[in-house]
Amino acid sequence: MRIIAGRARGTQLLAPKGMDTRPTQDKVKESLFSMIQFDVPDACVLDLFAGSGALALESLSRGAESAVLVDKSREALDCIRKNAAKMRVEEQVTILPVDWSQALVKCKQSGRSFDLVFLDPPYRMTELGEMCQRMQELSLLNEDAMLVLEHRTGIELKMPAGFVLEKERTYGETQIHFYRYEEESHES
Repeated sequence: MRIIAGRARGTQLLAPKGMDTRPTQDKVKESLFSMIQFDVPDACVLDLFAGSGALALESLSRGAESAVLVDKSREALDCIRKNAAKMRVEEQVTILPVDWSQALVKCKQSGRSFDLVFLDPPYRMTELGEMCQRMQELSLLNEDAMLVLEHRTGIELKMPAGFVLEKERTYGETQIHFYRYEEESHES
């Protein structure tokens, strides 16, 4: 697993061992980033189930301004710290060692809001729509924010108003949905 493009291109990343973390394959990551390439520069990024941190760190390599990476696993957090240090982006990274719900509250308390959000929870978790609704309720999403939701194929997403599906792709057992947050359509 490596950084594909940008200033840290080629940097090898560590990944946590075990079945709880599924690193996004390089070919899937390359395809994903080609679809969101214009959303990345200067973005404030939230990676809610960061694992190795590969998606947020790829974003930083491609010009994102900052990233908040969330994970509860000690091994994942250790990998994130080491990967950020390898890339020399520690000053751009905030690591939250809590679950997704606590992380959103902490982001609200610190006054953060996001332009790009990665949601790639363990496949047993299917409440992606609930997570998006919570971000919306806490005003954590900037207008036109891009949300990238990765999940097991066949999961039906129940998204709240204000989230507009732009694209979806299937890669074997993995499905990725790309949603644009439109605050106006939520308010009307």
